[in-house]
Amino acid sequence: MKKIKPLTNPLKNLVDQFDLLIRGRLWLKVLIALALGVAFGVLLGPDLHLVSASAVKNITSWLALPGQVFLAIIQMIVVPLVMASIVLGLAANNNPTAMKKNGFIAIIFIVASTAVAAAIGIFLALNIQPGNYIDASSLIDIDAGTVVNTVAKGFPEMSELPAKVSGLIPKNPLASMASGEMLQVILFSAVLGAALLSIPASQSKPLFDLLVALQEVSLRIVSWAMLLAPIAVFGLITRLVANLGIDVLTGMAIYVFTVLLGLLIVALLYFLVAKLTLKHSLKYFFVSVRELLLLAFSTSSSAAVMPITLQVTEEKLNIKPEISRFLVPLGATINMTGTALYQGVATVFLAQVFNVDLSISSYVFIVTMAVAASIGSPATPGAGIIILSMVLEGVGIPAAGIALILGVDRILDMCRTSVNVLGDVVTCSTVQYFTEDDHEKAMNKENNENKAVS
Repeated sequence: MKKIKPLTNPLKNLVDQFDLLIRGRLWLKVLIALALGVAFGVLLGPDLHLVSASAVKNITSWLALPGQVFLAIIQMIVVPLVMASIVLGLAANNNPTAMKKNGFIAIIFIVASTAVAAAIGIFLALNIQPGNYIDASSLIDIDAGTVVNTVAKGFPEMSELPAKVSGLIPKNPLASMASGEMLQVILFSAVLGAALLSIPASQSKPLFDLLVALQEVSLRIVSWAMLLAPIAVFGLITRLVANLGIDVLTGMAIYVFTVLLGLLIVALLYFLVAKLTLKHSLKYFFVSVRELLLLAFSTSSSAAVMPITLQVTEEKLNIKPEISRFLVPLGATINMTGTALYQGVATVFLAQVFNVDLSISSYVFIVTMAVAASIGSPATPGAGIIILSMVLEGVGIPAAGIALILGVDRILDMCRTSVNVLGDVVTCSTVQYFTEDDHEKAMNKENNENKAVS
């Protein structure tokens, strides 16, 4: 008797194929979670009125819990990871001259790219004029007091600068680590790494081995936290969209478009630099960094994805560890190209809203402040709004403007963080490109010395 072939389940086959497609591709899982979060947030949001406001608050609070746990785990391990990475990056480099050259080239590239990004932001805002689409009279009722009280003030007076400079040196490194003052942690780590280079290897080896183990443990903890990434993104995006609503997001559409266009231009410039400084194709470079950029987008923190940045630069792009482990933690603190562009657009946008005339000197001031204020800013979500307050105060724009852009700042923060992280990767490739001959000469000299000894 002929056996009847069982009917296949098209839905099951589709699910199996889809699961096979996304298995092992964290970036795709995060992207799917992002789309689902937006859709679910719209359903819960105030636009459709399907759920009461109190129920939405409770639901989104619990949905955001995995995201808060994810960010807490990452931020918990950032300080030891930064410290271990910088010390090992310095201690692994036995050529102080090459190390100084690496740092000098990196600083020049970061400052130049940050200034260019701020100028691009100003240029786009002046031509698109997003502030003309906002009615300034609607801002009268905005209470920006809570915002103003939480942001930093302008630059200190000239007489206060010496105390500010000396304050950068951590008098209590443990206190700096506990409070997350990343610039002080980096300075302490740099001093510790330089000291390791100055003592005999037999004496520095125990501490060196301890830091190697600390770095490996930190990376392992981060890999565990990454298992939560898709769930975390879903919950955080759902809460964002459900609380804001579509109307708030679309009301600032032109401003958001201007910032996103500027970030796209900066990203394209970074890809052009990567094409010139890397031996890989642009397609390979994009495939290598896409998961990293998506995770930076979802976490809004360049420090949070720093372990992935190190992995991408060293394992996929073949950046030398002595370069990546020194520049990636440094870049996470001072390389804020996307943030500088955002400041340029936001300042001109708010000047247009409040009819504040900006002179040429004002634009120069905006670029200078964007570059200077970015150095040492926290590599955590929301840092851009703190820096922006310094710029606004310097050009006389009302503080109510901060409250205006605060509603869409979270979305733009996610986008500019991706550009900041892309800048960290390209900084490493640029430094390696300009110092590659020096590394080859050092290797040849070492090989010749070994041959002579043998």
